[in-house]
Amino acid sequence: MGGRGTFAAGNPVPYSYQTVGTIDGVKVLVGTGGKHSLPEEAHSSSAYIKLKSDGTFHEMRIYDKDHYLVKEIAYHREPKISDNRTDNVLHVHEYPRNDFKNRTTRPITADEIKKYRRFFKGVQL
Repeated sequence: MGGRGTFAAGNPVPYSYQTVGTIDGVKVLVGTGGKHSLPEEAHSSSAYIKLKSDGTFHEMRIYDKDHYLVKEIAYHREPKISDNRTDNVLHVHEYPRNDFKNRTTRPITADEIKKYRRFFKGVQL
């Protein structure tokens, strides 16, 4: 996938992510060329997953029908959710359409855990 899954001025953009597997049909990506996060826009998928180096779930990004990022489920330290600065916490970031900087942060709900738990490899729920 190029830059953000797009073409720049009609020219192909070099791939910034590599698919290394799938979890229940969702592509697991790793960044190339220094990329560390998942893409802000999807090329053809409705979601992507990133794992930590030990294979534990790190984050999942979910995209709308137009492939814009709308939700990210993450498992890392999050001071907006927990005062404990050493433990990872499962939480959600929600994004307004096409605005990657003004995200909200909230705890994950029981319904979201039930819906997405199959992707949370290595996370104790």
